[in-house]
Amino acid sequence: MTNTAKLKAKIAALGLLQEAVAMQLGMTSATFNYKLNNKTEFKASEIKKLVKILHLTLEEMWEIFFAEK
Repeated sequence: MTNTAKLKAKIAALGLLQEAVAMQLGMTSATFNYKLNNKTEFKASEIKKLVKILHLTLEEMWEIFFAEK
């Protein structure tokens, strides 16, 4: 389960728009929004891209993408 609050906070802290992140991932804003809000899951390849785009540490990656309820 994705920790939506932490992911959104990281995007905002970098001054990025969700639409821009979606574009860099090669998906629509709607698809990114579904994944961001845990309606569908991020694929491993998408997580890998987000780690680079958002400059996530290993700890941040685990906290965001592998959060438990």
